[in-house]
Amino acid sequence: MGIEIERTESAVDPALTIGDILDAGVRTAPDQEIVYADKRRMTYRDLRERIHRLASALSDLGIQPGDTVAMMDWDTHRYLEAFFAIPMMGAVLHTINVRLSPEQMLYTINHAEDKAILVNREFLSVVEEFSDRIETVDRFVLLDDGEGPEDTGLDMAGEYEALLDKADPGFQFPELTEDTRATTFYTTGTTGLPKGVYFSHRQLVLHTLSGRNAMSGSGHGRFNQDDVYMPITPMFHVHAWGVPYMATMMGVKQVYPGRYEPQTLLQLLVGEKVTFSHCVPTIIQMLLQSEAAKNVDVSGWKVIIGGSALAQPLCRQALERGIDIYTGYGMSETCPLMTLSFMPPEAENADLDTQVDYRTRTGRPVPLMQVRVVDEDMNDRPHDGQSQGEVVARGPWLTQGYLKDPENSERLWQGGWLHTGDIGVIDPEGYLRITDRIKDVIKTGGEWVSSLELESMILRHEAVAECAVIGVPDDKWGERPMALVVQSGEVTEDAIKDMLRDDADKGFISKYGVPDQVRFVDSLPRTSVGKLDKKNMRNLYAE
Repeated sequence: MGIEIERTESAVDPALTIGDILDAGVRTAPDQEIVYADKRRMTYRDLRERIHRLASALSDLGIQPGDTVAMMDWDTHRYLEAFFAIPMMGAVLHTINVRLSPEQMLYTINHAEDKAILVNREFLSVVEEFSDRIETVDRFVLLDDGEGPEDTGLDMAGEYEALLDKADPGFQFPELTEDTRATTFYTTGTTGLPKGVYFSHRQLVLHTLSGRNAMSGSGHGRFNQDDVYMPITPMFHVHAWGVPYMATMMGVKQVYPGRYEPQTLLQLLVGEKVTFSHCVPTIIQMLLQSEAAKNVDVSGWKVIIGGSALAQPLCRQALERGIDIYTGYGMSETCPLMTLSFMPPEAENADLDTQVDYRTRTGRPVPLMQVRVVDEDMNDRPHDGQSQGEVVARGPWLTQGYLKDPENSERLWQGGWLHTGDIGVIDPEGYLRITDRIKDVIKTGGEWVSSLELESMILRHEAVAECAVIGVPDDKWGERPMALVVQSGEVTEDAIKDMLRDDADKGFISKYGVPDQVRFVDSLPRTSVGKLDKKNMRNLYAE
């Protein structure tokens, strides 16, 4: 046992709360801009006043510390204000995933015991579908951009801007302990009901500090005070990966695009001189393939890819357009940041193949994060880049459990480490590489086949736009790989199989990894946050 510090009677040990993040940004850059598409421009000084006004307005509507307030909006300045105002008043911000089905949304609202919902006019009709089954909400606030139904059957407490106009700009936020719950949202897995995760003020502050530390400085992909930030990850999804908190603390210019439309995103990218973003692979692919992007200079744009693996062909395509693209890894339960795939300095001027290899690795752990790859007995696997195991983690911002779900919470934290459900390897340089999800790995004849590895290989073909590999039942081998392919040009099943057989002959994959079937489809099923929905695919093609 060490010696605890002595505490002077008059000394104060301030709690870590997200109000400190806001204060840092306002002090650093009070006149810096925050932009919402073509609809609003304001400064950090304005942001602080509006946060006070929002808290005052919610307090006037009866919201008290401990209440949960939900948000249904696109990526707007209003969402950024809610990121701060609601937790700072001691309430809990519930970021509703607006891409869930109405029944799933209703479940999360009732499970979180929301007291009020701030709802964009575009989502009114969805809420009206289940409004008679909402159990705890007694206040609705309208977020109005002039789009959506004029009439609503919901009893509105007021319109957002009107409420802020008459609210007190001098609202006094209460003193909070740093373990006060700040946010909650729901995972969107492909099995069972959504699970609620939650984070404290302390966890959000530490996540912000670690992310800021990991991304600062010189070198590729860095995020510094002279950057212009635009998220292309929904703000309902793990706080837009927590980057708005980092951006606010730094005092950088922030640009919020609203609904994700290629033309709007590209106009903002060029017009506002955006330099730093993050998104899932489908978004960057959509942008690069859009007509609007063909004549747009995107060079110098730094983009973190997460949510799904960054395939080497997509990475190469982005690099050839001058985009500084690389991988970030995390999950809802981890707030989410765990690793980043920054290249070592000596590789930054390397050939394209070397850069692609580093940038598509899952990355090294960010400061304060511990990541291991373990066997079934929680023993570490060798860091040889070959020995696979489950990825487990510890860090000061990981969710402590699932909301009102002790059984799954214990399963998540079995053995004192958070279990990601991902299979991976760690190489001698300390880089993690995810090889598959435990539930998605294909077991054929007693051998493991990585669906992610096969997908990456198939995506090398210039006529393949998207690909998913799943395991389908087989009487002889237990399972066999099946490839589902979205075409962007002319390609045959035999051409894809021949390409993979050639890879097998060269030793890149095993011969039993070559799929028996390649099926061409118009689109691939995805979850509400854009991930491939392989459970759905397996059900569709089980026979």
